[in-house]
Amino acid sequence: MKKNVGTIDKVIRILIAVVVVVLYFTHVISGVLAIILLVLSAILVVTSLLSFCPIWLALGLSTKKKE
Repeated sequence: MKKNVGTIDKVIRILIAVVVVVLYFTHVISGVLAIILLVLSAILVVTSLLSFCPIWLALGLSTKKKE
């Protein structure tokens, strides 16, 4: 599994996930939309922690700086 998620990409993904969680707990979003967004947020956090995004791989993209 080759790392393809850069630092800025990781920060953005985690910030989006935090915003969704805050919106959920403040009851701004609810129902099916909330569940879908929470699942997507969890995926964003996992891809951030692993530094690997399968969508970036499929598209041939990488936000990680070359070493």
